[in-house]
Amino acid sequence: MELAEVQRLMDELYGEADRARGVPSTVAWLTEELGELAQAVRKGTREQQVHEFGDVLAWLASLANQMDIDLDDAMQRYVENPP
Repeated sequence: MELAEVQRLMDELYGEADRARGVPSTVAWLTEELGELAQAVRKGTREQQVHEFGDVLAWLASLANQMDIDLDDAMQRYVENPP
């Protein structure tokens, strides 16, 4: 699945609710999911790690959608001029 597809899927599934929730709450959810990913990386099973990577990507796509950011555009700097 391409990043644009991830963003479209998240918008189709949760876009209306995400916009109603707003950016600050979405950032809080993303932060919580990052914490869960960190814990899964340290102590979790492979299945738990895959699950948490998916959650982080989903919430990141949700936040990008709310802020009208194209994740493909955001990643382009790594193609053109990696830090």
